[in-house]
Amino acid sequence: MSDGVIGVRRPRIDAPDKVTGATRFAADGWVHGLLHARLVLSTDSHGLIRGIEKEAALAVPGVVAVLSATDLPIETTGNDRTAEPLAREEVVFAGQPVAIVVAESEAAAEDGVEAVVVEYEALEAVVDVEQAMQPGVALARVADEEETGGDLESIHAGVDRGQDDDEEEQLSGNVLDTIRRNDGDVAALLEASDAVVSGTFRTPWVYQAYIEPQVATAWLEPNETLVVSTSTQGSFVTQRELARAYGLPLDRIRVVAEPLGGAFGGKFAIVEPLAAGAALVLRRPVRIVFTRAEDFQATNPASAQVTHLRVGGRKDGTLTAIEARMVVDRGSNAGWGVEGITSLLVAGPYRWQAFDLRGYGVQTNRFAFGAYRGPGATTAAFAIETLLDELAAELGLDPLELRLQNAVVEGDVNVGGNPFPVIGAVEVLERVREHELWRTRDSLPEDEGVGLGFGYWPGGSEPAAAVCRVNADGTMTVVTSAVDMSGVNTGFAAIAAAAFGLPPEKVRVVSADTASGPYAGASGGSKITYTVGAAVLRAAEAARETLLTAASEELEIAPADLEVVDGVVRAVGAPDRSITVEEVAKRTLRFGGRHEPIAGHGGSAQTRGAPSAAAHLAHVRVDRETGEIELLGYAIAQDVGRALNPALVEGQMRGGVTQSIGWALFERLTHDDEGRLLTGSFLDYAIPTADRVPDIDTLIVEVPSPDGPYGAKGIGEAPVIAGPAAIANAVAAAVGLRLRELPMTPARVWKALGERKSAA
Repeated sequence: MSDGVIGVRRPRIDAPDKVTGATRFAADGWVHGLLHARLVLSTDSHGLIRGIEKEAALAVPGVVAVLSATDLPIETTGNDRTAEPLAREEVVFAGQPVAIVVAESEAAAEDGVEAVVVEYEALEAVVDVEQAMQPGVALARVADEEETGGDLESIHAGVDRGQDDDEEEQLSGNVLDTIRRNDGDVAALLEASDAVVSGTFRTPWVYQAYIEPQVATAWLEPNETLVVSTSTQGSFVTQRELARAYGLPLDRIRVVAEPLGGAFGGKFAIVEPLAAGAALVLRRPVRIVFTRAEDFQATNPASAQVTHLRVGGRKDGTLTAIEARMVVDRGSNAGWGVEGITSLLVAGPYRWQAFDLRGYGVQTNRFAFGAYRGPGATTAAFAIETLLDELAAELGLDPLELRLQNAVVEGDVNVGGNPFPVIGAVEVLERVREHELWRTRDSLPEDEGVGLGFGYWPGGSEPAAAVCRVNADGTMTVVTSAVDMSGVNTGFAAIAAAAFGLPPEKVRVVSADTASGPYAGASGGSKITYTVGAAVLRAAEAARETLLTAASEELEIAPADLEVVDGVVRAVGAPDRSITVEEVAKRTLRFGGRHEPIAGHGGSAQTRGAPSAAAHLAHVRVDRETGEIELLGYAIAQDVGRALNPALVEGQMRGGVTQSIGWALFERLTHDDEGRLLTGSFLDYAIPTADRVPDIDTLIVEVPSPDGPYGAKGIGEAPVIAGPAAIANAVAAAVGLRLRELPMTPARVWKALGERKSAA
């Protein structure tokens, strides 16, 4: 039934509206009596709030209110962003919201913000993550509050957190969490290895750079229901966070997830508690739209990380042991971190005889960090993939063959102690081995090189449900509550069409709100197609069974002897005996109809992961005079399980590569010595532009997941992970320079080349 539907290139179903400007995003809606809010952001990175002078702001024409933390009806405790949307007594990063100015117009709100004066008592700012770990140093937060908050790792990936490190280690109170994964005698195996390589790798804070800044509108319905219209990755997680913040029952909160203008992991209940709190106080609709400067300062970018790594191997190509110490800068986020994910993924998709992997979540006076496409994975892959290239050189082995020899297969146990499910690591490496970039890498001109990077994402899981119903005109409506962040609705349409027997153009997908839609988890962690898509498949199959029952009565043929093809129910082997889906629906959905409505409900609760592996090949030229790295060619091979729509899959792959180029060459959020942001606009923060991104050859590898819809896996995270490592290894191949800090800017490359020349 999937023939002609699954695996066929089709445009996104939302493309015409977006291309023509018909799509309305979260900031476009009209609400009667709307007020506009702007934020007063902290200018200090660490200090106590001694006073907030509101009078001048309240005197600005059009200003309705100036709200501080004590004005919001918060019903929970803690120091995460939901429990403390506005700083209470202590500011812990420059850019933290301190007050909300609400006015009849955006201009009045902006003028009001300028008139608010906040008095701070400065405290020592903690900005160096490794120094912050040392006993006796200043604390990034001095208030003693209960830690609360969600778990980013549970949203993004189904990974265990390892065991707590029970060894005695003297650490400061800034170290909020420690994770350790260990097995075997690492020291002995490294001692017995034919080669051991090590290094310290540093990656910066990175901004998600979505097109649409954070935005939310909140209001109270006459029945006292709080409605929040927002740009979010997850409506149900937002509903839960608002309920936790304001002590409201879930049935009094309705979250409407509007079409999303980009997110990449950055839109999880940052702005909604602010808008909702103001609406609850003022009992009028309130909208908050971040400016780009506010979005840079006050949101939750990917955190900086320091990775100390050592690996060993034998001349026969066997990887022996890996030892890692991974320090994650959580910034001001006390609730959760990615040290659990990154300490798992630093081992890569490889077999190790022994390992000792430690992760540390450290609080500093920087942003409240969040997720960014493959959180914790890109930093891990940069380290391990760089060292594997060095290890291969020390052992005199081909770097791809070294990886291929040690690549995991189904049943191998990862460093978390869990067996790998179906994974296409071997198939992906075999695919890039045959690519022209790799085959011709030894015949390049001087100062050019090709590098390889390899990585995987374990995949996430979360229960989900969906509804499929047939309308009187023979079309189908698919109802989910998933946020379409990457074209998943187009995939849902294909899944439903294939399972039911309709042309895809006759399937419409509706994204429902929390009051009317079936449950779906947040769009993140490469899990929506894998989880919600599976629910859609089952719902469509259930609707098809109802259709066949009705059609069998109309045709007087047993349901088992019927099939549905292109919207026609027909007898197997006798297609002339048939009835259209539309005709069955018309006879059903009417007064006096004698069949059940043609509809189906489906659910999923995946218990196994569906990891996706991806290998990158980067071809670079390095200018020794300027240090500039020019990308001349690029290829990526990725195991996608089954490409439901190859056009969308390739779009995900190219988008991931482009973002990995940003990680590698351009992007970094930097602060001064006091923790104030220096790169707070796109004038200072560089992202890849079209002229800097080469043609990207996309190689789709299909190793079907037994649990995914038609074998599909989640694919959004994997294509970004190994890109920086591939580019770094290409630089090494071009000029013999091993770089261990991102981004690899011309200044850094030029300086490193000069230092090497001086040392020689």
